[in-house]
Amino acid sequence: MQSLKSNALEPTRFDLRQMSGRQKVLRLLPVYGIPILTVVLIIVFSLVLPRTFPTMLNLRSILGDKAIIALLSLAAMVPMMAGRIDLTVGYGIVLWHILAIGLQTQFGFEWWQAAIIVLLLGALLGLFNGLLVELAQIDSFIATLGTGTVIYAIALWYTEGRQIIGSLPADFTGLYTTQVFGLPIAAFYVVIVAFVLWIVTEYLPIGRYLYAIGANPRAAALNGIPTRRYVMGAFITSGVLTALAGIILAAKLRIGQASVGLEYLLPALVGAFLGSTTIKPGRVNVWGTVAAVAILAVGISGIQQLGGAFFVEPLFNGVTLVLAIGLAGYAQRKRGSVRHKKAAPTPSAATGDDVSRT
Repeated sequence: MQSLKSNALEPTRFDLRQMSGRQKVLRLLPVYGIPILTVVLIIVFSLVLPRTFPTMLNLRSILGDKAIIALLSLAAMVPMMAGRIDLTVGYGIVLWHILAIGLQTQFGFEWWQAAIIVLLLGALLGLFNGLLVELAQIDSFIATLGTGTVIYAIALWYTEGRQIIGSLPADFTGLYTTQVFGLPIAAFYVVIVAFVLWIVTEYLPIGRYLYAIGANPRAAALNGIPTRRYVMGAFITSGVLTALAGIILAAKLRIGQASVGLEYLLPALVGAFLGSTTIKPGRVNVWGTVAAVAILAVGISGIQQLGGAFFVEPLFNGVTLVLAIGLAGYAQRKRGSVRHKKAAPTPSAATGDDVSRT
């Protein structure tokens, strides 16, 4: 069963060559609407809040706080390319950040050893999710909800409801606290991961195969694409990226607790779904996901500085998720109608056929 379908709606170069300048602007405006709106929001909030919003301190805060969400959104995006969904991006980060700290403070592992173990466990969880979806033929939403609940229970059992605290090396905490060119290093993790995923998804056969599977898995299989292998690989990639986000979260918090992590699930899904409405509308994509996280970060930061209540962020994320899914569905329906119109014969052609037959 498929949880998602993936189709692109962006205009081709051939389409743009046939348009006038005004038509190109009108055609590209919806495609790049979210990046444009992000810039508009930055300008508006900078004018309204000149002392607090357009500052280096606020920029560092936004980049540092939302880097983890951006990584989780990219993690969720990869299975979505293949038409699947991975809810363990929200549950897994709970256990991974706890283990990243517990392996050092309670079992005596070096920080890099603990990080490698967590990454391997993340890959193993992704493999297990892939087996459930592809071999057991369980819908990805149900399968990852089940495994996510189990690993959350493991986190509760491991911590016994208490915090995991201990002395952590500076090299480990530096994974989050280090600054490069005055900016949090966590933001550069996002750029590196996004760039690698962009290369893989846009310029390598792997990306084309995943999009083909997401659009029509049966047709992809008939064309010789090993769908099972690529879907499982997508879940493994998601698991590794989630584990990486958990390690960075551990370096940020310096304590492990099971009550932290689940709040990242909704923003991560919002980022991935909303990202499918921009850059390449109707299809999840890397830079669309990054742009979606950026507009969420800018919007929430500005609203909070204007005096928004503590519940503004979850409200903003929830409403945006509903709108994102609605817009993504609209984009897919619009693409389907465009294809139908292109395939339908024109009245003149039909008349010509009738005349020739007579």
